[in-house]
Amino acid sequence: MNVYLPDGRELNLPDGATAADAAKAIGPGLAKAAIGAIVDGELYDLMKPLPQGAKLKILTEKDPEFAQLFRHTLAHVLAQAVREFFAAKGFDPDAVKLAIGPVIENGFYYDIDPPEPLGEGDLPEIEARMHQIVKENLELRRFVLPREEALRRFEGKDPYKTELIQDLPEGVEISFYAQGEGTHGFTDLCRGPHVPSTGRIPPYFKLTHIAGAYWRGDSRRPQLQRIYGIAFRTKEELDDYLWRQEEAKKRDHRKLGAELELFTISEEVGKGLPLWLPKGAFIRKQLEQYMYEKEQEYGYDYVITPHIASSKLYYTSGHLPYYKDDMYAPIEIEGEEYYLKPMNCPHHHMIYKARLRSYRDLPLRLAEFGTVYRFELSGTLSGLARVRGFTQNDAHIYCSKSQVTDEFIKVIQLFDEVYQDFGISDYWFRLSLPDFENNPEKFGQPGPHWDEAIAAIRAALEQTGAQFVEGIGEATFYGPKLDVQIRSVLGKEESIATNQLDFISGQRFGLEFTNEKGEKEVPVIIHRAIMGSFDRFFAFYLEHTAGNFPLWLSPIQAVIVPIADRHLEYARQIAQAMKAAKLRVEVDDRPERMNAKIRDAELQKIPLILVVGDKEQEEGTINLRERQAKAQRTLKLEELIGEMQERVRHRK
Repeated sequence: MNVYLPDGRELNLPDGATAADAAKAIGPGLAKAAIGAIVDGELYDLMKPLPQGAKLKILTEKDPEFAQLFRHTLAHVLAQAVREFFAAKGFDPDAVKLAIGPVIENGFYYDIDPPEPLGEGDLPEIEARMHQIVKENLELRRFVLPREEALRRFEGKDPYKTELIQDLPEGVEISFYAQGEGTHGFTDLCRGPHVPSTGRIPPYFKLTHIAGAYWRGDSRRPQLQRIYGIAFRTKEELDDYLWRQEEAKKRDHRKLGAELELFTISEEVGKGLPLWLPKGAFIRKQLEQYMYEKEQEYGYDYVITPHIASSKLYYTSGHLPYYKDDMYAPIEIEGEEYYLKPMNCPHHHMIYKARLRSYRDLPLRLAEFGTVYRFELSGTLSGLARVRGFTQNDAHIYCSKSQVTDEFIKVIQLFDEVYQDFGISDYWFRLSLPDFENNPEKFGQPGPHWDEAIAAIRAALEQTGAQFVEGIGEATFYGPKLDVQIRSVLGKEESIATNQLDFISGQRFGLEFTNEKGEKEVPVIIHRAIMGSFDRFFAFYLEHTAGNFPLWLSPIQAVIVPIADRHLEYARQIAQAMKAAKLRVEVDDRPERMNAKIRDAELQKIPLILVVGDKEQEEGTINLRERQAKAQRTLKLEELIGEMQERVRHRK
């Protein structure tokens, strides 16, 4: 057989040769360093036979694919360690039923049905057994069995593996990987790929937690125990990840939301339906006012639309055919079906259609802080980041084809201005494209409208010089989009906002305008949400700042701490003057010691602490302690008010 190397050279090998054989044929140094291979664009291990005529690249531990290989093998090491753990307790190893053990971001997991429940306290012992298996450098062997023989291996022993084999299409190769021998060995049904031996796994891994998981994600099926682990190439990467985890716990917006009294979620109200408390509602209103003023500068007109609409609207828009699973069940009213609004766009289209339009009306920019409702599984809900009812910073721009690129550029500029004002710099754009080959039911067929839309977005990106990546299959059903990507406090990439181009909805809704020639033309629609939803943006921004909101956004900008009761009247005079200057201030008049009051203000992350005592009262000054600043300053009241107003004016 022949394979072809990256430089185009042809390599002659015996029939059934593996990537390990290819590495040996190239040279002893590569044979020793080899860890896996890329074969016709697919990740292989060194044990799987190569196809005739394959394009082959040998991988070493320096290649990024190494992580996927050793993380997958660690899932098998985990399963072996769990079996040995229960064997040591007197159980038959076959009493541990195994489901699946895939690679995930930063690590791996295995779904297990154990003879008795595992607890978090069992993880250190299981992890220690895993390290021992790695040290023993057990060789991995791959073999293939016919379907009937594969089924006999698990018959009466493991229903999960049996079901997996039964569900495989006829003719599919059924492969197994074995490591070790006898009672200290382990064999698993698996497609691979893996490292060649457990000793090639870096020792920088850790089991993190156990969670419940239904077999195949179906709540009607058995509930298994899912053991999660993380794994990295180096100790530095592991330590950095663990540090991020600890930092994320401190910054978790759900934790901070409770501590700072910003929002709450009540089981009586319903899962995924947040209640905004006074302080959180104030910040939310500030975000809305900020966006209102920004969008006014950019020529947007504000509208208000209802929370429900007739099913006819959503059939026209395509949401019921394409998006029904994410919508709530219909509400029947006088023989008609109504749905809770999943998106604002169909409503805006009807506002556009409410009167005749000409080219002189375009571009028409309609904006709304529109509340929408989407069905989310309860297990996916997460504070404000994933909810069932949320308010979008939504807008739709109706324009001619000749205006598309300019309007798209303005939206990108607005993104940049807003994110700069909020001190968010670690973001980039993702050009989300259709995948006609693998998902035709979502995207339909390629056509000129898709080509024109993608070309218009690319032109806007090139003219602005915006940093972007591409995401195949991430487009909406009606067009490509430009998503704003950020990194969470865990370093995980997430979409926070979007800017979509739509050449289809105008035709669906029969939207028209009269062009310069007096002819009817269909407008192009740009769907954009600068902050995405206020709820999700608030969650991200709360974690981004760790609750240390800038002065202009803080519900309480300053707290005045009188050292003793005799300073209370002076503190109230200061507060009155500051409130008259439209500053948000409180006097801490509790019968507590000064240091306790200062500590409480710091825990509430109030930007400024103003301490007044005998000296300040005599001199008409204030002792200023600024959040996260060591130095203290003494200022006249007029100076302090001026400084604060200046910071609010410049949103600092």
